[in-house]
Amino acid sequence: MLPYDHHRWARRLTLLCAGLFLLLLGTASPASAHAALRTTDPTDGTILRTAPRQVTLTFTESVSLLTDSFRVYDPTNHRVHTGAAGHTPGRSDTARVSLPARLATGTYTVAWRVVSADSHPVSGALTFSVGERTATTATGAAGDTENPATAALYNIARYLAYLSLALLLGTAAFVAYCRPPQAAPLRTPAVTAAWTLIASTLALFALRAPYEEGTAPARALSLTSLARTATTRPGELLLARLALLLLAAATVALLRARRRRLPRRATLAVAATVSVPLSLTWSAAEHASAGSQVPLAITSATLHLLAMGAWLGGLAALLRTLSRNPSLPLSVPARFSRLALTSVTVLAVTGVYQSWRGLGSWQALTDTTYGRTLLVKLATVAALLLAAACSRSWIARATRSRAQTHTTTPAPARIPEPATGPPLPEEPPKPPAPAPLPLSLLRRSVLAEAAVAMVVLAVTTLLTSTVPGRTATETAEPGGPVAGIPTASVTTIPFDTGTPGGHGTLQVTLDPGRVGRSSVQAVVYGPDGGLSTVPELRITLTLAAQRIGPLDTRVTDRGGYWATDSFTLPIPGTWTMKATVRISDVDQVTVSAPVRVAR
Repeated sequence: MLPYDHHRWARRLTLLCAGLFLLLLGTASPASAHAALRTTDPTDGTILRTAPRQVTLTFTESVSLLTDSFRVYDPTNHRVHTGAAGHTPGRSDTARVSLPARLATGTYTVAWRVVSADSHPVSGALTFSVGERTATTATGAAGDTENPATAALYNIARYLAYLSLALLLGTAAFVAYCRPPQAAPLRTPAVTAAWTLIASTLALFALRAPYEEGTAPARALSLTSLARTATTRPGELLLARLALLLLAAATVALLRARRRRLPRRATLAVAATVSVPLSLTWSAAEHASAGSQVPLAITSATLHLLAMGAWLGGLAALLRTLSRNPSLPLSVPARFSRLALTSVTVLAVTGVYQSWRGLGSWQALTDTTYGRTLLVKLATVAALLLAAACSRSWIARATRSRAQTHTTTPAPARIPEPATGPPLPEEPPKPPAPAPLPLSLLRRSVLAEAAVAMVVLAVTTLLTSTVPGRTATETAEPGGPVAGIPTASVTTIPFDTGTPGGHGTLQVTLDPGRVGRSSVQAVVYGPDGGLSTVPELRITLTLAAQRIGPLDTRVTDRGGYWATDSFTLPIPGTWTMKATVRISDVDQVTVSAPVRVAR
């Protein structure tokens, strides 16, 4: 039994790690979804001579539509009545909505929200103008962003589901393979993990609709939302997970009621029968379910999840067994060492494949959020392997020590000296037996592994909510929008000449906001937020890091706004946009702002 202060330290460390990770997941910014927007028709920020009949979005993978996937607002922030959202015939990677036959002159805002093939929602907005660009005050698009409370609750439920699955699978694998002398101490954590997994699954099912729609958690209580979730693929997988858990719980309860204990091989077969389909409810709803090589990817993800559960959950089972059994046979940690080595091998093989599939290139490892998060996970796994190496080293030394003890030749029995004659030679000294290694060293090493394992689980949960690097790279290729950067780059710069009525806002649009030929449109808004006519406007861009510029855009007055159709941006980078606004013959001001230019 561990001393009281060790127990208290272990509990405090576990609670602290759990609290930090729940806080991290609950306060993390909304994660990028995995269906990236490739093209839009009409193009974001464009000015059209005639009103379009529909808006069409094309994504990098298949998407499903919500009941309110599109919201279109006119220049006065009134919602435009549109047709029902649908797909282009034969193209599940598109989303489109029809518009009224006649649209008034001005700038329109389109807010959209869809669900990618791997169950994560993605949303955004674009603008287009009919006839001329006008001031727009559309605020309805804000309703399509993530609801912070819903996103926090959903992420916490996902983390608890991962954690409880690892504990449940790891405990089952530990009991079946490592065969501890007493399995009773592991019953409480196993039951707690099972109930936590059931509760988190119910929470994920209830929160699924508000998570997809970006609405408040109160929507989880709507029967309509629950019924709709039950007809979607993520909802069906959550229901299947719940059914498997309830079936396993009923089987265990029936066996306990009859006081029957299955043989070891039968226990392994039952555990495998339940754990494989249970893991499939995760892999069939995450990254592996979309993109290329889906069958192989789902198989790899399932094996990865099983190996993760056997290793990390087994760590928790071993730690509890060590704390409750100070005279634990060495065979138990030795068997777990072999189980952990097998799990690490499976994790390495499947992890390399999944990383290659998610990244697509070495450059994405540092240029994308997915790649950087993957580097963090690799660092935490390396720390976990270091702690595991310490445990294996202790087990190896303990095994050698025991082997030496067993192979030591026993001292011969002492023969009584004869009464006469010379004395017998003295008995050779008995070699000392190796001192047993203290079990506390193994406990500390396993505790360190368990603490780092919680970090690995938290980073894994964040990684599954991040757009894969391959998708981000594909959308950054010429001809498509950059992931996370709109097709048209819009920069808003406030200005103030220091005179009465001499303040306002300048809105400059680069279309597209990438290297190459672009068009530039600039609109000046007065103090009241309405369009303002100025006698002179000059806009330049400078890239100080490469000593390029200032490049004059040479915008000209187009009657209400300033524009040019032929301005070239030579290289990507963060440029400095400077604008000189003259509001009278004597009053002018120069303001600046950074502008990101993509490849």
